[in-house]
Amino acid sequence: MIDLYTAATPNGHKVSIALEELALPYTLKVLDLGKGEQKTPEFLAICPNGRIPAIVDRDEGDFAVFESGACLIYLAEKTGQLMPKDAKGRSRVLQWLMFQMGGIGPMMGQANVFYRYFPEKIQPAIDRYQGESRRLFRVLDGHLKDHEFLAGDYSIADIANWAWVRTHKWSGVDVEGLPHLQRWLEVIRARPAVLRGLLSPPSARDLTQDEATAQQFVEKARTMVEMGQSSKTGV
Repeated sequence: MIDLYTAATPNGHKVSIALEELALPYTLKVLDLGKGEQKTPEFLAICPNGRIPAIVDRDEGDFAVFESGACLIYLAEKTGQLMPKDAKGRSRVLQWLMFQMGGIGPMMGQANVFYRYFPEKIQPAIDRYQGESRRLFRVLDGHLKDHEFLAGDYSIADIANWAWVRTHKWSGVDVEGLPHLQRWLEVIRARPAVLRGLLSPPSARDLTQDEATAQQFVEKARTMVEMGQSSKTGV
């Protein structure tokens, strides 16, 4: 049994989607980031960085793993699924996973901060992070032109990148003119396990188009930003 400590963010959904794809039993432990539950001594004992997601493998002596990419690698290697076992195949998956961890996530996260959450609209910063996110989308689109998925078969690399790219509207970044990226987004969205993972837990951004509810989400995220809890939380 896996305990998943998470919240309704792209980084959180990366791991819940993987758990659903792998059909691993897990217990959902949702943390209220606005209340700082990720900073409690109990959670810091699991994740010293005080960020979600993190997992605890109860079948392996309560082994804890933090950082979303590390969680994905651990789960793939534990099950022998969603990542090839040969060195070259494994490397291809890890390359695209690192692309998300070092590029897509940080750039879209900062776009969220300056476009959605930061009280002052600093247009050069918005342009910078939206522009870099769009550039990274073009990289994905170019690769997907000749590949169904990012690294051979469907893998944790696809899960990691998709969980972020699917939220492009929230970051103010469009996917127009990127047909191969759009095709990939829809193919993965149609997977039943992906849809289940997005509900563990569901995000207000997905459940409603109501402007008042969206504004409540923004205000909560803005509070975290002002408290110094940056986009690394995945909001």
